[in-house]
Amino acid sequence: MYANLAARPSFNAASGENANSVLQGMRDAAVAGVQALSVESRDLLKGHKAVEIRHNGAVYRLQSTKLGKLILTK
Repeated sequence: MYANLAARPSFNAASGENANSVLQGMRDAAVAGVQALSVESRDLLKGHKAVEIRHNGAVYRLQSTKLGKLILTK
């Protein structure tokens, strides 16, 4: 049902390193009609409250709230 993430790319929250490869994989899966890659939020956040995600030249901020919700802002 979900993609096997045993060989997860390391994600550097400060630099966003490898974020583009994860997003590209999700785009490729959507175009191919395959179920999208599933990534745990804890793997993206790595113990931090927020991370920056660069996408198409824009910077987005993904943050976790005290209630455990996620907020994505541009």
